[in-house]
Parts: sequence; C-alpha cells; structure tokens
Amino acid sequence: MFTGIVTAIGQIREARQTGDLRAVITCPFDPAGIAMGASIACSGVCLTVVDKGGVAGDAWFAVDISAESVSRTVEGRWAEGTSLNLEPALKLGDELGGHIVTGHVDGVGTVVSVTPEGDSKRFVIAAPKELAPYLAPKGSITVDGVSLTVNEVSDQADGSCHFTLNIIPHTSEVTTIGVLSAGDGVNLEIDVLARYLQRMQSLRG
Repeated sequence: MFTGIVTAIGQIREARQTGDLRAVITCPFDPAGIAMGASIACSGVCLTVVDKGGVAGDAWFAVDISAESVSRTVEGRWAEGTSLNLEPALKLGDELGGHIVTGHVDGVGTVVSVTPEGDSKRFVIAAPKELAPYLAPKGSITVDGVSLTVNEVSDQADGSCHFTLNIIPHTSEVTTIGVLSAGDGVNLEIDVLARYLQRMQSLRG
C-alpha cells in the first residue's frame, strides 16, 4: 500500500524487452534501504524490485513490467529518459499523509488545460467514462502516483468527465506534475473507498 506522497523523482536509465519489460530506474535513494522484492510505486504503478545498486544519493533499482501494466498505463511511459514519481511502500506506523493508494492504475486520463492561478496551477483533466462515476468534488484521486483532491467535476455528453485540480508550487517542484501540459497523458487511480461504494450502490440497484 502507498499514500500518494512522492518521495523522489527517478529516471529510466535503461529499458529492454526480455519477455516482460525490464527497466532500470535511477533514484536518489540509499540502495541499502531498498530491499530485494520490495514494492515501489513508479508514477502510480506498484512494481517489484528485482535488482539494485549504486551508492546513497545515486542509486538504481530494476523492475520487470508486465504487458498488462504497459497496456494500462500512459503510452510511452516506460521509455528510456522518462522521469517517474517514486514512493516506497507504506510501512507499519508510517504517517498516512495522502490517502490509501494501491498502485493499481485504473485508467489513463488526458490533461485538457493548465492555467496559472496565483502561485498555483489549475489543471483540468479528462477521465474516461469508466472512471467518471468514481470521481466527486473533494474526493481523492491519484495522478501519476500523486495523491490529490478533486475540486470540481464536469460530466461530458459521451459519459466521460473533466475534473479540476489545484497544484501548489511545492507539488509542482517535487513531482513530475509540474512539467505536464495540455495533451499529456496521466495514470489515474480512483479512491479505493469510492470503488467499494460504487459497487455497493450497483448491487442495491
């Protein structure tokens, strides 16, 4: 489990197809603190460490990414040179600063617009119709592994929806959210509580 609070930005140093896709990701972690088999969320995708190396502050770890994970995430996200939001798995007793995040991407959204508002930025993101029922004002959403609060939701004629986010300067600086622009794709994970509530509601119907 994760919280959606990104602790570092990593970069894919190498990506090669070996059956699954093997990616080597550089990061500022201490390799001594990265356990083999540990889970690390990479831009919202829970992946398992299969190798590691480097030194503290200049480390790397390797993960295998299945075809299923590649197909459910932003196209081109696993190419060499891509920056990723990183978060190690939650440990018992850690502060839950964001919300409960599983690291299982539910769908891909598209940035519609980015507008400055004071020192912050107002993002409008289009979500596919399969996810629209799970989004609500003041609810939680994970965007590329970042826990965020939905400000507004606007339903669209085709069943999809647009939702707005306020991104403060700190979030822009410490995650990849700050470099997104209109047309960019993002990995979306809906709030796990919303998922169960929607399921319960459908059974009542």
